[in-house]
Amino acid sequence: MPVNAVHDKVAGVNSVHAPENPDLVGIAEIAEIAGVRASAVANWRIRRADFPAPVAELRSGPVFSGPAVRKWLKRNRKEPMAHVISTINLKGGVGKTTVTVGIAEMLVHEHEQNVLVIDLDPQTNATVMLIEESRWRDLDEEGATVAQLFADALEEEPSARSFSLEQALQRDVGQVSNMTGLDLLPSSLRLIDVQDRLATMPLGKYFTYSPSAILETAVKHTLDEYDFVLIDCPPNLGLITLNGLRISDSFIIPTIPDVLSTYGIPQILHRVADFAAELNEPIEPLGIVINKFRAASVVHGNTLDQLESNSDYPGVFATVIPEGNAIAAGAENVERGTLRQRYAYQGGFEKFAALTDEIVEAVGTPV
Repeated sequence: MPVNAVHDKVAGVNSVHAPENPDLVGIAEIAEIAGVRASAVANWRIRRADFPAPVAELRSGPVFSGPAVRKWLKRNRKEPMAHVISTINLKGGVGKTTVTVGIAEMLVHEHEQNVLVIDLDPQTNATVMLIEESRWRDLDEEGATVAQLFADALEEEPSARSFSLEQALQRDVGQVSNMTGLDLLPSSLRLIDVQDRLATMPLGKYFTYSPSAILETAVKHTLDEYDFVLIDCPPNLGLITLNGLRISDSFIIPTIPDVLSTYGIPQILHRVADFAAELNEPIEPLGIVINKFRAASVVHGNTLDQLESNSDYPGVFATVIPEGNAIAAGAENVERGTLRQRYAYQGGFEKFAALTDEIVEAVGTPV
């Protein structure tokens, strides 16, 4: 961090409790977050070379970046926090959103987890799967979608920004009766216009703003409400997707096992690895999800074999989602009595339940 930026943050600050500096924490605050004694934090600083360096040294003690400390605690399992997973494919039509919503609902229903779905795809498919279209239109008109969040980042004056996370967050969504614990941050078609302009956003007085950190700034204090956050990314590796990856611990690649749908996997892996290296934060590939699989297709069978045998790729999840209109229809926004009824056909319930079990095991979350 530039020296001037540090001085600007800590100037006149007598305590890290100062409400105008919510992202600065001291030893006592770190201990409180982690549920340990202050002496344990002091020990971590001595024994762990990767513990975040202080942004400033005051007479009262060192001051640290809150987000950096929380990420360190998360990596070291000192604080139970949401596991954030992005779903990515560079080709549309592979069922990425159906997989995202199916996993989210299974996490809530089968594992009793609190889950947030963040829809970053301008196609808004995840949004209209989880709330009624009329409700989405009202939210869009009110500026209560992620499109408004990104549009606000283009505004020079804070007074011109209108996004409210509380207004945008939709609680207990989905069309399954008596299922609670699934929330949604909805998307908008307006993202198409906004995303191309993000590179021109103002960088702030001390260059503290970043086009890839807009989402992180908005949701970082809300993530603790959830066990899992699933981010449905657009079919590209532009700035909107990078916003999702920036807060992600890992990502999955849903794909149809054919040439066109799998062609972009190397680009995804390389770009995410490069981005993670720049952030100096891990973003792990959890695996490839095979979707819309046709057992009778030679192409599908051969492509699946190639994916499983390619040592440069992450593993392929054992659960394969078959092709079928009934599974896709199960994810549509039509009210069902139970989740089993929602995915009643073609073994959809069992498939999504098994895939979710694999993901829970892959992230090592005890649920």
